[in-house]
Amino acid sequence: MEPSAVQRQVFQFVRDALAAGKPAPTSREIAAAFHWRGKRAAEYHIAGLIRIGWLEREQGKARSLRLGPAAVPVRREVVEVPILGSVPAGLGQEREQESEKSIPVTAESIGFKPSPRTFALCVSGESMVGRHICDGDIVLVDQGLEPRPGDVVAALIDHESTLKTLVVRNGQRFLKAENPDYPDLMPCEELTIQGVFCGLIRKLRK
Repeated sequence: MEPSAVQRQVFQFVRDALAAGKPAPTSREIAAAFHWRGKRAAEYHIAGLIRIGWLEREQGKARSLRLGPAAVPVRREVVEVPILGSVPAGLGQEREQESEKSIPVTAESIGFKPSPRTFALCVSGESMVGRHICDGDIVLVDQGLEPRPGDVVAALIDHESTLKTLVVRNGQRFLKAENPDYPDLMPCEELTIQGVFCGLIRKLRK
């Protein structure tokens, strides 16, 4: 038995909530999402989805909806984010772009949807440990975001690249280390923001 078009939409709503790590929606929440007057319509469609095995739930238990054995599997789009070399989280250093490599991610795994202007960098150094960015981490950076004071940014300062917190003081922009063992960086010639930090991937270490 095939679900109706509305039942497919209800199933997708429940499935998307579960895939995002949220609690299963209640009948009232489903009704509100579809602009139905009450929860009876939601209960009707949920019952139909349970009959065909697309959903399951425990009787008498709130938020117990889950995918059934006949459910259409969740398809999570995998995006290949290019790794453009490494970035020093220490003193500024020259960096070469290496766009041949990439890292596969999903929006669910990193908490946002990568844009065509998102790229990755391998972190080298400990100057950003105060922002929980450590040596060996992979940071995700987006060129399309407007940098604001307090953002962690990948930057080119006097022709050398680094990863630091952007600070604006008395109209002057500079880069702040998040480790007292490292100095802040003041530009002598120029400071170019190459992208704003928006996510982190940490490999398990032995």
